[in-house]
Amino acid sequence: MTTARVLVGACAMGLVVGIAPVIAQNRSAQVRRAPAALAEMSAAFETLASQVSPSVVSIVATGYGEIRETAETAGGLITRQRAGGSGVILDSSGLVVTNAHVVAGATRVQIVIPPPEPAPGEKRSIVRPRGDLVDAKIIGLDAETDLAVLRVNRSNLHALELGDSDGLRQGAIVLAFGNPLGLEDSVSMGVVSAIGRQRAPDDPMVYVQTDAPINPGNSGGPLVDTTGRVVGINTFIVTRSGGSEGLGFAVPSNIVRAVFDQIRQTGRVRRGSIGVSAQTITPALAAGLQLERLSGVVVGDVYPSGPGEAAGLQPGDVILTLDGKAMENGRQFEVNVYQRRVGDTVAVEFMRGQERRRTTVAVAERETAPVEFADMADPADNLVPRLGVLAIPLDARISSMLPQLRRQGGLLVAAKSADAPPSEQGLAIGDVIYGLNGAAVTTLDEFKRAVARIPSGAPCVLQVQRSRRLMFVAVEID
Repeated sequence: MTTARVLVGACAMGLVVGIAPVIAQNRSAQVRRAPAALAEMSAAFETLASQVSPSVVSIVATGYGEIRETAETAGGLITRQRAGGSGVILDSSGLVVTNAHVVAGATRVQIVIPPPEPAPGEKRSIVRPRGDLVDAKIIGLDAETDLAVLRVNRSNLHALELGDSDGLRQGAIVLAFGNPLGLEDSVSMGVVSAIGRQRAPDDPMVYVQTDAPINPGNSGGPLVDTTGRVVGINTFIVTRSGGSEGLGFAVPSNIVRAVFDQIRQTGRVRRGSIGVSAQTITPALAAGLQLERLSGVVVGDVYPSGPGEAAGLQPGDVILTLDGKAMENGRQFEVNVYQRRVGDTVAVEFMRGQERRRTTVAVAERETAPVEFADMADPADNLVPRLGVLAIPLDARISSMLPQLRRQGGLLVAAKSADAPPSEQGLAIGDVIYGLNGAAVTTLDEFKRAVARIPSGAPCVLQVQRSRRLMFVAVEID
C-alpha cells in the first residue's frame, strides 16, 4: 500500500511538473500576442487616417465684422476680419461641405487642398508640404443646420462617402478631423457619447455627441467611423474653458446628405411638413387626455388648410408609426418629417380613441422662419423690459409678411436682448403674442403695464403663435 501511495504521489507530482511548462508557454505566447494586437490596431488607425486626410480641407474666410465696443472705440466701427475652419470634400468634382458659420458673411473664401499622397515607396519629409490655396464659391448656406456647400474649380479630388448616422450607437469609436486652432491636418479619437442630442427641447435639429477632442478650427471637419465614412460634420462644443472638454457635437450625416443634395441641385433647402404639431406624451398629458398610452406622440395641433387636415388628422390623435417606424416622442416625429422631401408622402398609423387608423399624408414645404423685424422697432417705445424683447403691434403690412395668423391682433416679437429671462422654450423672434396668463393681449402699452404688475416669481405664461403653431411659453420673471 505504501508503495502504491508513493507511485500515485509521484505520478501526481509528475503531472504538475509536466503542466507547469505548458502554462508558462501559454502566458509567454499571450504576452507576445498583446503587443502584436496593439500594433495591428495602431496600423489600422494609421491606414484610416491616411485614407481620410486627403479629403479634409482648411478654409479661410475673409469679410468685414463689427469691432466690439471698448473704452477706446466707438460702437458701429467695422474692420476687415479673417476666420478659419475646416471642411470635407464630398464630391470629386469640387464640392466641399463645411459649417455655415465658418463662411457666413465672407466676401472671399479660400480653401487649402491637401497635397497628393506620395506614391508607394516614395520618401517624404515628416513635415507635410502645404497644399494649394484656391478660391471657392459659396453654392448655398443653411443656417438651421449650420451647413454650407462650397465649390472649387478642381476635379479628380479625393472625396469621402457619407455614412448612415441612424446606425450609430453609443460607444462606437469615431475620429474627428480638421484644423483645430489652425493646426492643419489633425486627428483625434473618441467614442459616440450620445445620439439624437438637442440644444433645446422641441428643437427638430439633433446632433451626434462625441468625446473626441474638438477645438475651435475643427468646425466643418468630418467625424468619421472606423470604415472611413463621414457620420457627422463637427459643428460646436460646450465648454467653460474655451477649449475641448469632451463635449463635441456634430451634424448627423443623414441630415448632411439631405442638405448637401438639395443645395447642390437648387442652391437652397426645402424642408418637409405635414401640417401638424406633435407633442411627447407625458404621464400628465396621458391622465388629462385619458390616453391609454403613457408615452409616445400626440397631435397637439393641425394647421388649417394643411396636408394633415386634408388627410383627416385631428388634435388628440395618438401617432403610432410613421412609414412603419414606431414613434416614441415628439422630437423623433419632427426629425423624421423634417428630413422628408417636399412632394413625398408618408404613411401615418394612429389611434383615435379605441380605434386604430391609417392615412397617407402629403409632405408640403415647411414655411421658413419669419424675417427679423428689429429695424422696425424703437427700443425707447417697444422694449418690454421684464421680458427682454422688443414687441411691435401688428398692422396690415406686418401681418402680410407673416405666416397665416390664427387670431386678430397681438404683438410681434421683433428682437430679443441678451438678458432676456430664462424659460423652457423661450420667446423667439417672429413669435406673435396673443395672450398673457389667460387674458387677451390688446395694445402694447397695456401689455407692458400687465407684465410690470406681475410679482417676482409669479407665473407668466404667454400664448404665442410660432409659424402656424399655437403654443404656451412660460417665462420666469425676477
